[in-house]
Amino acid sequence: MILIFATNNQHKVDEIKSVVTNGIDIVTLKDAGIDIDIPEPHDTLEANATEKSSTIHKMTQQNCFSEDTGLEVFSLNGEPGVKSARYAGEGRDFQANIDKLLVNLAGDTDRSAQFRTVISLIWNNKEYLFEGICKGHIISEQKGGKGFGYDPVFVPEGSDKTFAEMTMEEKNKYSHRRKAMDKLLAFLKESI
Repeated sequence: MILIFATNNQHKVDEIKSVVTNGIDIVTLKDAGIDIDIPEPHDTLEANATEKSSTIHKMTQQNCFSEDTGLEVFSLNGEPGVKSARYAGEGRDFQANIDKLLVNLAGDTDRSAQFRTVISLIWNNKEYLFEGICKGHIISEQKGGKGFGYDPVFVPEGSDKTFAEMTMEEKNKYSHRRKAMDKLLAFLKESI
């Protein structure tokens, strides 16, 4: 089975491929010969995920999926949320995003947060949505050199390590993206 993953983010591709079982071939946009940057103009993760999967489905008529993920910090009213990749501006500079987040949280005692992923799967011309959530908290100084995005400042519940200090295998025990992907894979298992 071939599924096109509607993303140009190699970090996300690596995470998804690390949890997919035999029998499913994840094809990236690059592998499919598609060279576009799909806009994320909406104010919800669900709508952005749908935008990306439906764009690729219209182009290819193939089964495909996409995801949108946001870091939601409760004391910041859910920021950066849907704007996580562009929190400090359109440049998608994650160091600048982390810096802005830490400044906005300075002196705040409630540092609870969650990563939330929404996957949009278009399967046999119909859309299905799957959500994964990982609760945790934001630490005040970056730790670790692995992962991407906000991983150096996010510690998931049940761990004393940031995502950036974890191997892929360790991260997958907690990962929001893994939880959403597990739901997608369970759906596919029932559907085929």
